[in-house]
Amino acid sequence: MSALLENKVAIVTGGSSGIGEATVERFVAEGAKVTIADIQDDAGEALARRLGESALYVRTDVTDEAAIENVVARTAEHFGRLDIMFNNAGAQGDPSPITEIGAEGFTRTLDLLTRSVILGHKYAARQFQAQDGPGSIISTASAAALQGGWSAAGYTVAKHAVVGVVHQAVAELAPLGIRSNAIAPGIIMTPIMARSFGVPMTEAVEFTSFLADRLGGSQPLGRVGTGDDIARVAVFLGSDLAQFVTGAVIPVDGGATSVTQGTFAVDVAAAAEEYNARTR
Repeated sequence: MSALLENKVAIVTGGSSGIGEATVERFVAEGAKVTIADIQDDAGEALARRLGESALYVRTDVTDEAAIENVVARTAEHFGRLDIMFNNAGAQGDPSPITEIGAEGFTRTLDLLTRSVILGHKYAARQFQAQDGPGSIISTASAAALQGGWSAAGYTVAKHAVVGVVHQAVAELAPLGIRSNAIAPGIIMTPIMARSFGVPMTEAVEFTSFLADRLGGSQPLGRVGTGDDIARVAVFLGSDLAQFVTGAVIPVDGGATSVTQGTFAVDVAAAAEEYNARTR
């Protein structure tokens, strides 16, 4: 590794599995000290033990404001400072379509995916100010933050709102030297895929491997993404290489949101061929 995060301290919410786990591992490999913030205690504690003195696990329910305030305080106390806040924790939320979604399910989804990001900004920014220094805040958005149709209504709206948080953070926090950016993953093979489709977690590896085989060929780069694909971009955004980058929403989707998905191109070519056959 190139030690891009040497002497930096980070928090990764949802850090016990999937994108979060991959990011924790890569942050540590790049020289950072990392707090793993999650509610998966066994997985989080095991990861922290494996990484040794470079990692700390703190149980953190990101829908609870006091828990976010606590993990920032614990990190600063344990490692002496905070340099990077990665608001990554999430799940699908309420899977209902627009015609069925209720206020309770929608609010629960927003609390998990959007309100937690605002609160992550709030307490990280306060800590950065207390240190009288700059800082980097990274948030996990989604391809569903850029286009409709990638997921259910609640998730799509919540992830669009994450982009709004990032833009507002630039207006308020950039003058303080605090950067805020988002990563918009496309199809990433993590355990959340299994949970989203009701597949038992004991079958998550088999299920994601099956999906990768089925879906990879439909992606512009010919494969689906991995947690480490996201982690590498998070390293860049947290590092000094990105010190003039703020307000960016970076798609990490193998090009999927840059092209028209589905069969439109094939369908229009077939229709033109049919028309020509009829009229020529």
